[in-house]
Amino acid sequence: MGQPWAFLYSKILQSCRVFSMRLERYRSPRTGQEHDFYLIDSPDWVNVIPFTADGKVIFVKQFRFGTKEFSLEIPGGMLDDGDTPAGAAARELLEETGFVGDEPEFLGFVHPNPAIHTNRCYTYLIRNAVFKKPPEQDSTEDVEVEIIPLADIPKLIHDAVITHALVIAAFYHYYAQKNRGQGF
Repeated sequence: MGQPWAFLYSKILQSCRVFSMRLERYRSPRTGQEHDFYLIDSPDWVNVIPFTADGKVIFVKQFRFGTKEFSLEIPGGMLDDGDTPAGAAARELLEETGFVGDEPEFLGFVHPNPAIHTNRCYTYLIRNAVFKKPPEQDSTEDVEVEIIPLADIPKLIHDAVITHALVIAAFYHYYAQKNRGQGF
């Protein structure tokens, strides 16, 4: 493995509500040439696999503007200032679905796209989820709750019903832990 690239400078290009775009310049240790790279800074994200006592998974279905389609996902979102990943997992579950459950159990994390994203996405499992109150959706959310048997998840992924990469990564973490690293 080669040397890390030499960092030269960084400049914020645009700051938006949920991320900022940054230009960074680096020098290649192999060629000595300088190159610009564009990075997306965002708070860390969290997603949660919530199980009911009878082993079903609570999902949310919502319209996604990037794909212009509905997406079947597990609850999740950005960490707010002062949040821990576990606290954000419990908060997002309650806000998006109205469910609460046991203490969040850490399953793992991924770098959403290490080429351009600077954040992490943490995955938690919450067992024994029960309905507590109606969801608290903000003005940019229009979420439907769906409860699906765990046994159906691999087929929903295989059949491209579940296509969100971070949701698929979350279930990989779940099955890898359950099957001691052997995956689905």
